[in-house]
Amino acid sequence: MATKTTPYDTADYLDTPEVIQAYLEEAFESGDSVLIAVALGNVARAQGMSKIATETGLSRESLYRALSEKGNPELGTVLKVLGAIGVTLSPKYATAQTQPH
Repeated sequence: MATKTTPYDTADYLDTPEVIQAYLEEAFESGDSVLIAVALGNVARAQGMSKIATETGLSRESLYRALSEKGNPELGTVLKVLGAIGVTLSPKYATAQTQPH
């Protein structure tokens, strides 16, 4: 008998603020803009893309497009999505060597 499988969807596992925070921290620490966009898209889908679209004033279609592997969201879009999912963006120095003297 064949094993029955279902497609994996990251959004299915983003179910608590702690999990979402850890997931986004990893994405942002990667420095990979595509990974960050996709991670934001996964969180937005987990919370409901229609809800995020309403809160950001952007269409669902444009959010799906911008927050995909082929997307390249503008900073304004990223900030709106972060605000809608309840996350803030805070700058911090990457290393002690980059701090001003």
